[in-house]
Formats: sequence, C-alpha cells, structure tokens
Amino acid sequence: AVGLVILSLCWNKPEADYPQSYLSQSQLRRMALSKEQRDSLIELCCSVKERAYAPYSNFRVGCALLGEDGKYYSGCNVENASYGGTVCAERVAIFKAVTEGVTKFTAIAITCDMEDSFVYPCGLCRQVIVEFAPDIPVLLVKPDKTYKEESMAALLPGAFTPIVLQTYNNESAEKKA
Repeated sequence: AVGLVILSLCWNKPEADYPQSYLSQSQLRRMALSKEQRDSLIELCCSVKERAYAPYSNFRVGCALLGEDGKYYSGCNVENASYGGTVCAERVAIFKAVTEGVTKFTAIAITCDMEDSFVYPCGLCRQVIVEFAPDIPVLLVKPDKTYKEESMAALLPGAFTPIVLQTYNNESAEKKA
C-alpha cells in the first residue's frame, strides 16, 4: 500500500475515450500544480511517514493529499496485529479529508523508505483514490524526495467507478419501465 499519487497531465487515451465526468485535457492543464504545491505535498508525505505505526512490517508509508479547498491532508499507515485491521496511508489521508467534508482532490503524493525504486499504491488504495479523484495526478516519492508523476488512469485502467453503477442503475430502470 505504497505509492505517491499526483495530478497527471498526460493521458494514454484520447479525451473522448473517458466518461463525461472525467476532466477534460484543458481542465487538467488549468489544474496544474504550482512548484509550491508540489513541494508542500512532497515535504508533507515525507514528514508524516515518520509517524507511521508499522511494528510488524517496518514498512513505513506517508501520504499527502491536496484538496480542491486548498488544504492539505496527511496520513500514514497504521498496522494491526491481526493484519486485516491495517490501514494504508493513502486511505487514512482520504478518510481524514472526507471526515472534514472534502471529497474532491487536486493531487496526492506517496512515499516510503525504499530508496532504489518508486513504490505504487496497492490495489485497494487505487480503488479508493479513483472513487474520489479519477483524474488525480499521483506523485511517487523516494526518501531523497525525487519523484515520478503518474495518472490514476494509468494506475487503474478500466476503473470501477461510481459512473459504472450509475450507468447500470439507469439501464436497469429503463428496462423496468
């Protein structure tokens, strides 16, 4: 459950291939992060990683999330002896923001202690991220603060989103009518 997610400005598919609720290319360009925002996300994810509770795996993860409200939300992984009770840093940050009334995000950054490679969010975290921000850029950050930027579209192609359920419910209602 590691990775750094930040707003990605490049898509592998033409805009027309995405559902209408996805942002357009021009909207994505307008949402580009400033250097200050990017630096703040990187600093925050690295600092919150230090608070991770990882006594079983020793795999510390930190996450920083920028809400559309301009506020930053952070999270670290919290392990549990039962393992199934463990919560990843990405979900902690998102759930913290949601409990404060924020459900739209501009960018996410994720880091861990691995120095030689970028680590990506786990599948469950990818699904939770895409629930709230299908177009979000993802910053994958190393301990030395070098980063790689990805898009959620690249990290979770063909994602199961609320749009899928909405489409299904609309089609079901039409069949019943």
